Order: sequence, then C-alpha cells, then structure tokens
Amino acid sequence: MWTTPGIIVLPRDQGIAAVEAVPPPGVVAVARIDGAAARSEDELFGQFSDALRFPAYFGWNWDALSDCLRDLNWLPADRYLVVVEEPMRLLGGDAEGRRTLLGILGRAAREWANPLGRPGNAGVPFRTILLAAEADVEALRTELRG
Repeated sequence: MWTTPGIIVLPRDQGIAAVEAVPPPGVVAVARIDGAAARSEDELFGQFSDALRFPAYFGWNWDALSDCLRDLNWLPADRYLVVVEEPMRLLGGDAEGRRTLLGILGRAAREWANPLGRPGNAGVPFRTILLAAEADVEALRTELRG
C-alpha cells in the first residue's frame, strides 16, 4: 500500500484486511464516488453533494467543493472517508481535473488533521481511497507525488 497524507491508492481488486477496513468506534461519514459515472464536473459535484449531503447553497464549482469538504458541519462525524472508484475515468479521463480534485481532497485532509479550532484540540481523520485498476496504480501514485 502506498500513501500520501490523506490519500491512499489501492488496486481495486486488492483485498483489504478486516482489521484495516473496520474503523475505530464512532460515527464515520462515507462518500462513495464512481469515477466512471462522473464524466463531467456537474456529475462529480452531484455525487459529492448527494453522498455528503451538501447544503442547498453549494455552488457547483471547485471552490465550493473545497469549501464544503473542509466544513461538513451539517454532517458531524468522528472521521470521514471518501472512496473513489475508477479514478482514472473521472471527468472523462481529464488529468488536469483529476489533479484538481486530488489537490482539494489532500487539502481537506490536511485541514481536518489540524487541531487548531477543533473542540478538544483533536484533529478529525479525513481520508480518501482511490480504487484503481492495477495498470493505473503507479500513474496515480506519480500524480500524487507530483
């Protein structure tokens, strides 16, 4: 398994040990994003909005996605998990759009981990798992290093 802060890339067919898959006790908010069904920005934003119950004021653009992922006060949880299936197919394979999304997810992870301003000064885990075809795993890892 290869990781970068907040984002993990796994081959979609790789089994995950039960101990790793079962989160600690508490409330977990999970968003499942289907990259094959997110061919446009609107489809991608719609999946995030539905999965994480974004408020009606969500602006349907990259800045609004970033703002909502770093807030989530309407969906309180002890940890957040975003699972992206078929990440190479996101936005019709648009690499620049995918990099924008990964940057937003990485920033959200960093900000949730920052304990300043959080009750009890404890960070909140915000993780993203990219479930990719075996042939795409290394390309995604390179993008994340990039």
